Order: sequence, then C-alpha cells, then structure tokens
Amino acid sequence: MNMEERFDRIIEPITETIKQHLRRIPEDIKRQTQEIRLRTGRPVCLYCNKGIYFFSRAGRILCYPAEEMLTATRDDILETFRAICSYSVYSHQDEIRNGYITLRGGHRVGVGGTAVLQDGKIASLRDISSLNFRIARQIPGCAQELLRQMKGRWAHGLLIAGAPATGKTTLLRDLARELSSGRSGPIRKVAVVDERGELAGTCIGVPQNDLGLCCDVLDGYPKAEGILQAVRTLSPDIVVCDELGGMEDVSAVEQGLNAGVTLVSTIHAGSAEELLHRRPAVRLLETGAFGTVAFLGERSSPGTVTGVCKAGDLLAQIHRNYSSDSGGEPVWPAGVA
Repeated sequence: MNMEERFDRIIEPITETIKQHLRRIPEDIKRQTQEIRLRTGRPVCLYCNKGIYFFSRAGRILCYPAEEMLTATRDDILETFRAICSYSVYSHQDEIRNGYITLRGGHRVGVGGTAVLQDGKIASLRDISSLNFRIARQIPGCAQELLRQMKGRWAHGLLIAGAPATGKTTLLRDLARELSSGRSGPIRKVAVVDERGELAGTCIGVPQNDLGLCCDVLDGYPKAEGILQAVRTLSPDIVVCDELGGMEDVSAVEQGLNAGVTLVSTIHAGSAEELLHRRPAVRLLETGAFGTVAFLGERSSPGTVTGVCKAGDLLAQIHRNYSSDSGGEPVWPAGVA
C-alpha cells in the first residue's frame, strides 16, 4: 500500500464535511502528510515534511492561516471519535486511557480531552476536544544505512532515540524487515512485541505491514510479558519493541537481557543531552542491553540517522565525575528526573 492509499485509509472515520476536502488534496501532499489534526473550533491542519497546511471553507489549500478557514466542530470531533472506536467506545477504554487508539494498518490517533481520575489515576477521558491522526509509514530500505554504520554492533543491542515524529517507528519497522529477511546479512529470527499495534498493524491476526520473512508478532502484549513470552515460545535471535521510557520498562529489558536475547527498541529523546537527563533512560543504558544508541534528526526528514555512539561513552559522561559527598555515587546532571 503506497502513501496515497494509506492517507485515504486513515481518513475513512472522519466526518464527510471534512473528509470531502481531504480526499481532493494533491497526491504529492498526501505523500508528505505525517499528521492530520482536528481540534474543536480550530482549523483542520495537515502536518507535512515541508510545513503546515490549512483549508479554506471552499476546500482550497492554504499555506498560512486566513479568515474563513475550514474548522472542526464539536459534532465533527465526537462523530469521528465514535467512528474511530467502531461505535463501541467502551471496548477501547484501555487505549483511550493511554491517550491513543490504534487503527487498522498501524495508524494511531492521539486523543485529547478532560481526564477522569479514579484514585489519582486516569480512568478515562471525557469531553473529547482534539484528535491527531498519525499516518504509519513504510519506507523499505530506510534502515540499510544504519545497519551499514553499525557494522554488526546491533547484535549487542540497539536503542533508537529521537524526538516525536522523527521516524523512530518507521525505522524500527524496517530494521525488523531487514534483519528477518536477510537483506543486510544472515537471516535472523525476529520477534516483535507490538504493544500498541503500530509496528505490524495486525488486523484479525494478519500483519498489515511487512516485517519480513522470519518475523513473529506478539500483538497487544505488554513489553515485559511479551519479551518473556517470545523467549519461552519463539526462540528469537532478536526481540523488537517500541517506545521504552518508564521505570517499568527497565525491568522488562532486564528480564529480556537475562534470557540472552538481543533487544532493539526506541525512546523519546531529541539529543544525547536530553537522553542523559532522564533517569529511566540512563537506567536502560545501565542494564547493558543496549550497546549502541542511534540518534535521529529533524521531523522534516523522518528516519534520518544523524549520529551513532556507544552506550558506554554516553554513560561515561555521567559516571566519570564522582562527588566525595555522594558516597561514590555518580553525579547526575542538573535536571535529571
């Protein structure tokens, strides 16, 4: 499925008053589009590689805000939200609680609204006010340059770091495809733990995205359970999972490392400095599961690797300075949380 077809697929749940204009946009803009944003009472926006586009009420594409723009009404938001949930909002409560809904094909819709708290934790959302349609992209071969730079070091674990919308999941998807198909070396058995359904885009047991010839998918599994399940039942050479970041993920990674598998994953961090200012990220590196960290570039060029470095070199920035008052503990940079 090409990018134009993916664009047409993701807009299906959107109300006709907005969708009719989205259908008519030029093919080159469809190919560029990364996100479609709907906000109550605000202009409909397309976030593309080269900028942001709006629409006039007549459907003309605008490069800058103007009067009489196409806006999303409250009814547009609510009707689109219900369609995204296949008119069964209750069955999607776990996803909604986490702020997103995954669509067929691995596309994801971020949901904004008012939190409903229960015992201090988010139980649900109400008064939905914004929807962010993020288009899942397949770019075959985009991981080849990274694998070339790695020169086999991926076997010691790889963590891909980048800011939001820089192509982390796209690159991770192609890494799974390259490694499990033998396109960049020997064929490897790859297990993908697809907690949020973004990597494989599985629908009724069939992955909608190409993850290669020798890849098994554990769809919907939490990372810790998925990693252990893969090790117990699938004997993978490599386990791939997306979006690490919390302290609970550190435990999952440690369990996978103890099982003797190579881990490849992603994390939100726009730079080495940002990565090292997040305690969970540092703890992930300290597990020894990731020998190499690859950093991605700007949103305008998704999936572009701007730097590859050893995890040990990053940790050295923290551990080389010790405070006599800290009892031999590393001195953390200011702002580490």
